[in-house]
Amino acid sequence: MIPSTAVPVEIERCEGFLRVGWSTEHESLYPYRQLRASCSCASCVHEWTGQKLIHPEQVPNDIHPSAIEAVGRYAISIHWSDGHNTGIYPFDYLKGLCPCTSCTEARASNRHL
Repeated sequence: MIPSTAVPVEIERCEGFLRVGWSTEHESLYPYRQLRASCSCASCVHEWTGQKLIHPEQVPNDIHPSAIEAVGRYAISIHWSDGHNTGIYPFDYLKGLCPCTSCTEARASNRHL
């Protein structure tokens, strides 16, 4: 699992996924559809209830980032090909979404504590 002090040192758009190389030498490969469906902005998640307002089946199969911008030194903003551009992905949130086996298993074991 990625330590909380990790920051991206490289972000690359690839075919179907976003590759993030972390300062800890960990690499995360985020499928575009999963990343878009995980947007936590007020348009995608109800501000008061936390209920998701966008569901994975609503995300186009061919979704991809049209632009990626730094937000200070703590996050990235992704402009998506479906026109959505209000989401900010703080590094800690992005790290928590890492779909690799070791991160997924670490999150699962932490739930059982």
